[in-house]
Amino acid sequence: MHHQEKPPEDNLTEPIEFVLLGFADMPHLQWFLFGLFLIIYIIILMSNGTIFLITKMDPALQNPMYFFLSNFSFLEICYVSATLPKMLMNLGTQRRRISLVACATQMCFALMFAGTECLLLAVMAYDRYVAICNPLHYPLVMNHRVCTQLLTGSWTIGIPVMTELTYQIFSLPFCGSKQINHFFCDTLTILRLACGDTFVNEMLLYILVVLFGMIPFLLIFGSYSKIISIILKLPSATSRAKAFSTCSSHLMVVVVFFGSAIVTYLRPNTRHSDGTDKVNSLFYTILIPMFNPMIYGLRNKDLIIALRKLLCK
Repeated sequence: MHHQEKPPEDNLTEPIEFVLLGFADMPHLQWFLFGLFLIIYIIILMSNGTIFLITKMDPALQNPMYFFLSNFSFLEICYVSATLPKMLMNLGTQRRRISLVACATQMCFALMFAGTECLLLAVMAYDRYVAICNPLHYPLVMNHRVCTQLLTGSWTIGIPVMTELTYQIFSLPFCGSKQINHFFCDTLTILRLACGDTFVNEMLLYILVVLFGMIPFLLIFGSYSKIISIILKLPSATSRAKAFSTCSSHLMVVVVFFGSAIVTYLRPNTRHSDGTDKVNSLFYTILIPMFNPMIYGLRNKDLIIALRKLLCK
């Protein structure tokens, strides 16, 4: 009897389940990893939450730079919460199954938050560019309406695009292994499990990496090239150090975040390995959100003063 092949779109209604292997290749370290990542998650929530609160509550921090920083801290909490709680549940219960809908939802939110982070980092670089290269017009150019528009655009531009990419990926047939050798539903890992032609999906993914990754990175690079050239022309070493201190933290975050993401997504397929992808993903999804508050906080006197005032209340 000849059976008709089900269309790929049926994936979205079939009860397909994947298995997130995560760190299953280290069975004796499961509880250690659970404790480690739980501590990291708590640190991320508390440190980014603290920056978000003090930049909202302290009157001295009501300017565009801290407006964007507070939203960046909130974004980091959202980004980590898209992947880390599920990983903790898998480590704690050893039940690694995840439904197709849950996997698609996780991927969609992770993509949206990652795209937002790239755009928001570019906006923050533009803010520093205007502040240092055009200080007299800074209050006029970066007024509250412009800041709100830039922030809204960063959060919303990627929603329809990332949703469509997720739909296209999960419309592919999955007729082979359902084991995801990763700690979350990453695009490249899911594409490797598909048994249909993934060329169009891979091209769409690379186009989005260019639009949301490379273009913001080039804009940031251009902004900082101009900033550095202006700083080097300042007359005194003190003024140069003060100007550079306002943007050095942001520059460090940009280099680490974009560096790890570009290495993961723009390598040739022949050089991809699940182990390397997992390590790179740990950098830009978990470790960077943990270190960002330390990078911004420890190098920013205004944040330290605001934190002391908050603790002394």
